[in-house]
Amino acid sequence: MGLFTKDIKTMDDLFLHVLQDIYYAEKQILKALPDMVETATNRDLTAAFKAHLAETQKHVQRLEQVFELIGENPKGTTCPAIDGIIKEANGIAGEVAEKKVLDAALIAAAQAVEHYEITRYGTLIAWAQQSGKEALVRLLTATLNEEKAADKKLTTIAEGKVNEKASS
Repeated sequence: MGLFTKDIKTMDDLFLHVLQDIYYAEKQILKALPDMVETATNRDLTAAFKAHLAETQKHVQRLEQVFELIGENPKGTTCPAIDGIIKEANGIAGEVAEKKVLDAALIAAAQAVEHYEITRYGTLIAWAQQSGKEALVRLLTATLNEEKAADKKLTTIAEGKVNEKASS
């Protein structure tokens, strides 16, 4: 099923579809993060992945609240984008032999995930604002802010130590 199907007729339908997309994505991220925690060698990176795992559990709970507020049962719809990003991350991690380079690859993969999430949450927030659904805006904005903070933290770790180590 593509993003734009005949089942999507209204903005509410589109909102629900994108909500289901990010719900699926967050669930896939919950499955992928423990491997990233185990694979990372930089202590700060491992800690960041552990912290984001806990945050991602909250993201799923918030999304479930959004579903409840719009009168829908929480369910995901397959998201080829996140599946591809995670598949690529796993592939790269399997190809990198040097541990210090692996951390840089993990950061790049994690940031690809964060950027995808940022776009989805930003879109959902804009649509919720347009329709005056402030309770949804608050829940989604809390998650968006955490995603942006996670991305910034990854950049700090990369620029602080990991990229330099990987380059030497």
